[in-house]
Amino acid sequence: MANKSIAMSELNLAAYMSGSIRNIMAKAYKNVLSNPREAKFAWRMQRLFTRSEKRRKAVLDQEGLDVPPFLISSIATTCNLHCKGCYARSNGIASDEGAPAKETLPPEQWKAIFTEAASLGINFSLLAGGEPLTRPDILEAVSEVRDMIFPVFTNGTLIGGTYLGFFKEHLNMVPVISIEGTAIGTDARRGQGVFRRAVKSMEMLKEEDLFFGASITVTTENYRQVTSAEFIDMLRKFGCKILFYVEYVPAEAGTEHLALEDVHVAEMEQIMELRRSQYDDIIFLSFPGDEKELGGCLASGRGFFHIGPDGAAEPCPFSPFSDGKVNEIGIRGALRSPLFRKLRDAHALGWEHTGGCTLFEHREEVEAIASHSDMGDAVQNERL
Repeated sequence: MANKSIAMSELNLAAYMSGSIRNIMAKAYKNVLSNPREAKFAWRMQRLFTRSEKRRKAVLDQEGLDVPPFLISSIATTCNLHCKGCYARSNGIASDEGAPAKETLPPEQWKAIFTEAASLGINFSLLAGGEPLTRPDILEAVSEVRDMIFPVFTNGTLIGGTYLGFFKEHLNMVPVISIEGTAIGTDARRGQGVFRRAVKSMEMLKEEDLFFGASITVTTENYRQVTSAEFIDMLRKFGCKILFYVEYVPAEAGTEHLALEDVHVAEMEQIMELRRSQYDDIIFLSFPGDEKELGGCLASGRGFFHIGPDGAAEPCPFSPFSDGKVNEIGIRGALRSPLFRKLRDAHALGWEHTGGCTLFEHREEVEAIASHSDMGDAVQNERL
């Protein structure tokens, strides 16, 4: 990806992101009109997000603090699968159930974090892990934060009667099932039979008339297949209403060839533009592909930041460096952190890179910045 200075002002960035959220919610509302319960919820969220936009602007005007519209939060440290190239296992976030695991915040602290986030106008937090469905106690607690939507990124193998009831009761918790494409690609990376179990979960969610989506890891080997009309039609048939395309980041040595290069990214952008024009009933999101329209990487609080299982405020999941914990310094403190500020001021978010994650590709430079944080000794969280 060619080097690009961050020409877009933060005011224009905020307007662009706020407009994007409004468009997403308008499309979501249109897609659930046949379901009165979902339509009522989507209508309430549309009105709420208008208020949230005003909250973010008020904080900027009164405190000079740019508040991003979304977060990524790793709430679980265990997983029942061993996916090849998993960044969470490579970075030390995830381990097997029963094995020594990284410290995880208790449910009430997660709830307090998201309550503060909602009060500042943050609309979404993507919930990841590990496998989030291994922590029903945390999911129950954060579901009570009604002014936010929580896309729950899950491998789909643990969805059953109990979780179907949970998702039906808490519409702000949106299951997003991770796959790698068809059965061959998914099972090759995630384990034999995982695709079949993921499809079964989609069928159950569709039967309950719930809004849900899928997350697809995009590599040099599958990017054409997973963006094909045939593949999208398959997911549409299963009931998916939102598709997240996430470019593969080579967290595991020997997998660098799977990361998209400039030519692949350019082709992906063209395909995504075409698919958005073809499918009115599906929301398409691409990470970090869509960041190009926003003037570069959105990490370090520019558009989002990552909260680790122990509360560490990190630039993004692929850049696990921190100089403070959200449960101790709050969302405001995290956004003002010297590390985040230095990354933004150094224009690190516009560094040249070949695809995937900017900060991951320049992790040595990020580590150097983190090691000189004004807040004291930066914490690497023992992951890289």
